[in-house]
Amino acid sequence: MFIYYALAGLVILLDQLTKWLVVKNMELGERILILEPNLSFLSHRNSGAAWGMLEGQMWLFTIVTIVVVVGIIYYFHKEAQGHPLFSLSLMLLLGGALGNFIDRMIRGEVVDFISVIIPGIHYHFPIFNIADAALTIGVGLLIIHIILDEKKNKEKVS
Repeated sequence: MFIYYALAGLVILLDQLTKWLVVKNMELGERILILEPNLSFLSHRNSGAAWGMLEGQMWLFTIVTIVVVVGIIYYFHKEAQGHPLFSLSLMLLLGGALGNFIDRMIRGEVVDFISVIIPGIHYHFPIFNIADAALTIGVGLLIIHIILDEKKNKEKVS
C-alpha cells in the first residue's frame, strides 16, 4: 500500500518541482523549444479547469477536489486492494488532483508549461503540466481496468 502512496507523492513532487522551475526561471509567455516545432515549454497560467473552462471558480475546484480526493482514498482502501492496475490508476489520479490543488491554493491559478503541436494536423493541444499528465494517464488506466474487470466478470458468468 505504501508504494502506491509513494507514487502519488512522487507525482506531486515532480509536478511542484517542475512548476517551481518554470515560475522561477521563465517569464510568463516565454517559450523554450524542445523538439521544434512540436514540443516546447511555454510558461502559462490557468485559473480555470482543462482548456480554461470555468475560469475563476476557485470555490468549485476546492469542493470538487476534496470530494474527488476522499473518493479516491475510499476506493483505494475498499475496492482496489489486490488490483494493481486499479491501485495505480487511483494513485496517479490522487497525485494529479493534489498537484493542481496545491497550485490553486498557493498561487490562485495552475502553472502549465508543456506545449504540444500534433504533427500532420497542426493541432495545438492545450498547454498542460505533470499533474495533468498524471490525471490523463490515471483515467486511461482506470478505463483499461474497468474493461478488463468487466471481461473477467463476463467470463465467470459463462
